Amino acid sequence: DIVRRPDGLWRVITNKGDVIAEHVVNAGGLWAREVGRMVGLELPVLAMEHMYLITEDMPEVADWNKKTGTEIIHAVDFDGELYLRQERGGMLMGTYEKANKVWSEFTTPWNFGHELLEPDIDRIAPSLEVGFRHFPAFQKTGIKQIINGPFTFAPDGNPLVGPVRGLPGFWVACGVMAGFSQGGGVGLALSNWMIEGDPGADIWAMDVARYGDWATMAYTNAKVRENYSRRFSIRFPNEELPAGRPLKTTPLYDTLAARGAQWGVSYGLEVPLWYAPEGVTDEFSWRRSTDFDHVGKEVAAVRNGAGLSEISNFAKYKVTGEGAAGWLDRIFACKLPRRGRMTLAPMLKDDGKLIGDFTLANIDDAEWFIAGSGIAEQYHMRWFEAHLPKDDGSVRIEALGQKLTGLAIAGPKAREVLAKVTRADVSNAAFPFMAVARMDIGMAPCLVGRVSYTGDLGYEIWVAPEYQRAAYQALTAAGGEFGIGLFGSRALNALRLEKNYGSWAREYRPIYGPVEAGLDRFVAYGKDADFIGKEAALAERREGGKLRLRAFIVEAADADVIGDEAIWHDGVVRGWVTSGGYAHNAKTSVAMGYVPKEIADRPDGFEIEILGKRHTARIQAAPLFDANFERMRG
Repeated sequence: DIVRRPDGLWRVITNKGDVIAEHVVNAGGLWAREVGRMVGLELPVLAMEHMYLITEDMPEVADWNKKTGTEIIHAVDFDGELYLRQERGGMLMGTYEKANKVWSEFTTPWNFGHELLEPDIDRIAPSLEVGFRHFPAFQKTGIKQIINGPFTFAPDGNPLVGPVRGLPGFWVACGVMAGFSQGGGVGLALSNWMIEGDPGADIWAMDVARYGDWATMAYTNAKVRENYSRRFSIRFPNEELPAGRPLKTTPLYDTLAARGAQWGVSYGLEVPLWYAPEGVTDEFSWRRSTDFDHVGKEVAAVRNGAGLSEISNFAKYKVTGEGAAGWLDRIFACKLPRRGRMTLAPMLKDDGKLIGDFTLANIDDAEWFIAGSGIAEQYHMRWFEAHLPKDDGSVRIEALGQKLTGLAIAGPKAREVLAKVTRADVSNAAFPFMAVARMDIGMAPCLVGRVSYTGDLGYEIWVAPEYQRAAYQALTAAGGEFGIGLFGSRALNALRLEKNYGSWAREYRPIYGPVEAGLDRFVAYGKDADFIGKEAALAERREGGKLRLRAFIVEAADADVIGDEAIWHDGVVRGWVTSGGYAHNAKTSVAMGYVPKEIADRPDGFEIEILGKRHTARIQAAPLFDANFERMRG
């Protein structure tokens, strides 16, 4: 068993005596769930049976080794959904079969000794038939052995690594499917994290905090089986995978589905991506697809009149307590807003790099509201709680999750729509840009902030789930005369690109400083509070950092960037794309990405690679829409 002592140390109870430790790492492999349950943790991991065959020695292998002096390289056959590599004098061929099988679904027996399982050649026969056809040499040799054994996966196939929120000193290193190739990186990240307080890199893709309590055993089963069966399947950028869905939904799910919502998922929550007319669905493609024109119409509704979007996927937090203001002044690098106001709030690590970007609202000096990236709720709560004052109760923070849902309206007619459904004065004089106040929307009590990720005149409306439908109905009824239209997250992406707005986990990550990311204008370097990362942030401002985030106009024809494409300058790769897409209102393709500061303001010489072809690109310093911020602030 594992027990946490009153002094914060861990007591690990074994059959050979107790061990007292400051840090405990759950590297339990097949028994990761059992070890997690010792401390009340249910980890989203599941073991799958996996088979591969090993051939007798093959003359073709011997000839290759003799001629080249090297072994045959590891290869993947995507058509056959199998892999192969040299194994001594023969070959190994394995597959991630569609007809997969879970091993020991609920618990792993403690007396299991890594024995091999009974092979089931019929289950992998369809893949092997393709493999033998693609690699004829396998047809002429014997099979020495068929191996079947279990190994573990997380729902997305990546490891689960890092400190566990709420259990100081308890770490996980589980779901490490490829131990030889991943183990070194996992060990390095954990050792850096324990000693330095930081993993030394952005390891979000394997951070245990990417999952919350919603990742139940049944959900994990569905997603692991799906991921296993698609191990060698190509996923298109507009492809949404169906297993384990829908899981979390808001009260508007059925209403929006009836309006044609096409759904994605964020932190387990169903999110409208775009709205399709009857009979139209996504066609999976690397290029612009069936959603393109319809997303363009959603964008036009916002820019020309008013648009309505559901934004419940944002993370929401409430902070209270007599020490709240002082704590927020240290946790965030910004100047705290006065009562009834909001601000953009970068959050830094000790090394001055970003660990979050938020909107911070001062409701009434006694209560503060924070909105941020929905996928990072557990990640950021872990950071918040680790930096709370110790055991004095002076600061209380709560992740609101779906206790608070959201709607947003945006566009030149947004104020007129809002004015029709509230008795509050929402004129520009009474409710200016970045104001926040409680007001009724129709019959629904709401918290309203005058801010919009669209870069347009807009409002974010936060409402308890039992009132969300009423608020939605009031807004849609009032917006009818203004042509209000629904818009999803793909339209929101197109809108924010026209304003050069970045987003968490893409433009803003723990490897960039605020100067590099263009967020230094929101850092209050001179405030009295010794905010986390202040010394390092001041050093970055003096020295200028190494990179700069830039927006590019790309001469693209029928495909746009999705992220991680190369940015070329004068024929050499100098940077990388973080995100992008088509800006429908500006009618141009946009990419955002990082380049060295030495070339960040050069007018030409840039190219951005899309699907293997370079396209001329130029830096777009000023926003494509409302460059003077007159409409957003007016």
